[in-house]
Amino acid sequence: MASFGSGTLSIIRSATGTLIVIIGCRVTRRFTPGLRVDARNQAGCCYEGARTVKPAPLRYSRPGSTAEALALLASLGEDGKVLAGGQSLVPLLSMRLAAPEHLVDINRLAELGYVRVEDGQVRVGALARHAQVLADPAAAAAQPLLAKALRFVAHAAIRNRGTTVGSIVHADPAGEMPAVLAVLDGAVRVAHQGGERLVPAGEFFLGPLESAVEPAELAIEALFPVLPPAAGTGFAEVSRRRGDYAICGVAATVRLGDDGTITQARAGYLSVGPSPIVLDLTEAAAADGTDGFAAAADLARQQLDPEPDIHATADYRRHLAGVLTRRALLEALGEAQVRGRAGKNGAGRARPGGTAPEGPGGTASEGTASD
Repeated sequence: MASFGSGTLSIIRSATGTLIVIIGCRVTRRFTPGLRVDARNQAGCCYEGARTVKPAPLRYSRPGSTAEALALLASLGEDGKVLAGGQSLVPLLSMRLAAPEHLVDINRLAELGYVRVEDGQVRVGALARHAQVLADPAAAAAQPLLAKALRFVAHAAIRNRGTTVGSIVHADPAGEMPAVLAVLDGAVRVAHQGGERLVPAGEFFLGPLESAVEPAELAIEALFPVLPPAAGTGFAEVSRRRGDYAICGVAATVRLGDDGTITQARAGYLSVGPSPIVLDLTEAAAADGTDGFAAAADLARQQLDPEPDIHATADYRRHLAGVLTRRALLEALGEAQVRGRAGKNGAGRARPGGTAPEGPGGTASEGTASD
């Protein structure tokens, strides 16, 4: 096996030989002596000093502080692109669906790798990985919807590298975390050289893969409100295979009054529109009471207008939206009732993580691939 610098090596064997694809490194040993260098380069490989690689040519910087990163982004303007976890960006670069002039790698900014609960918010820094947020007991206790949704984000390997803030900024309408931020009325703190601004979730998602982060800006943290007493959350989604993008998903919240009646019911939807969609289902849910949320599910089906694609028809997505709305609201109601009783009895908060359903091996089923 040859030694080389940091990069990705893929070996694909077939009846006609072995194809070796290398991204971002120079091979120090000839792997396919029977092929000419120019032929290998035509296949998109970078061998023995050749310049062809999968991504389009770009410049790369790795600042050592947030101030340095903001100064660099300010100087680059629209030519700069931030790299954090890279679980969405790197595939886009490889397929040349994204071709930035300059890549700014923020992985040295250790000061942004935090998860904190303070001032009534769960604050997630720009370099906090999905797995870090998922494993944080204080965050799960303060806002159970985070852990419930993060269990559905892709696979463990992607959660170990991908960042929660990066997933939100990527603004994929099939991503779990944009829907969670939207249904909770969270916000994103965005910094630029000389200042910063707080962007509410309702103003953050502008369209498919488009957020309110401007050129020369850096999203430094996401803020998720702490769950109030006598309130609960639920999350449900359906995907074709474990780890795939969701065909439809629902994040729900329910709040109860002192008499145990529903005073607020909201649902955030993924994979049914160009950006996360939030519906206020309070009136329909209150009419349902605890009787299955049939009216709320019907209202959701009436208000959503999903697009068909190769994975599902619009009618099937609409049907799923109704079914998953009911499931998520029922889960949220159950958690709200438990938390409400615990508050009255002085027993403290409900169990961290809420009542998220578990899959094989004691972990919830995984659903979508995301940054």
